Amino acid sequence: MSKLIYIVEDERDIADVVAHYLEKDHFRCRIIADGAEAWACILKTPPDLVVLDLMLPGMDGLELCRLLRAEPRTRDLPVIMLTARGDETDRVVGLEMGADDYVAKPFSPKELVARIKAVLRRGPPPQAPGRLMRYGRLVLDDERHTVAADRREVELSAKEFGLLRHLMQRPGRLVSRGQLLDAVWGADYVGSDRTVDVHVRHLRKKIPLLQEAIVTVKSYGYKLREKP
Repeated sequence: MSKLIYIVEDERDIADVVAHYLEKDHFRCRIIADGAEAWACILKTPPDLVVLDLMLPGMDGLELCRLLRAEPRTRDLPVIMLTARGDETDRVVGLEMGADDYVAKPFSPKELVARIKAVLRRGPPPQAPGRLMRYGRLVLDDERHTVAADRREVELSAKEFGLLRHLMQRPGRLVSRGQLLDAVWGADYVGSDRTVDVHVRHLRKKIPLLQEAIVTVKSYGYKLREKP
């Protein structure tokens, strides 16, 4: 069955154009004009991806994105922000809230479709806990809490292990320092987000193949390359 895309946009003309181009590429679309209604619809029938406007009635796009990332059932639902507010600060805020990509109006519908396809190609959702996770010559055993590179076990601290696991669960996905702190150190952590940088340096030193595999995104965070 073709992928289902929710277009959460209160400007009907824009939503219709996006839907037209997506349907030409054999996607199924549903247009929703209200943030609160979109949240209810997503919980009832989760789509494969959400195109989300920032300025919405009922609930704005940033709040909806925050709820999606906080809810276990929708935590990994791909989201592309679509908004007229295109300055760097707004882009960073959208990404910090967990958006997978950001497209500013005016936009090319063909480019938007290409970005949607790219996000959907990023692979399956994170692997379930208790399973082996593999990244080239690297194997992480979540159940036994061990990591091996080239069949040799690597000693990691609890935070280093949690950081590596979080990145391995999301190959190719950009993850902010704030998201890593929440996931590994906990939402109550008080301290500098630069502690993430320190632990990434430790991982790169202990596991040489990660020196190039973990990509630093300046002023934002990190991502693990899709292929080792």
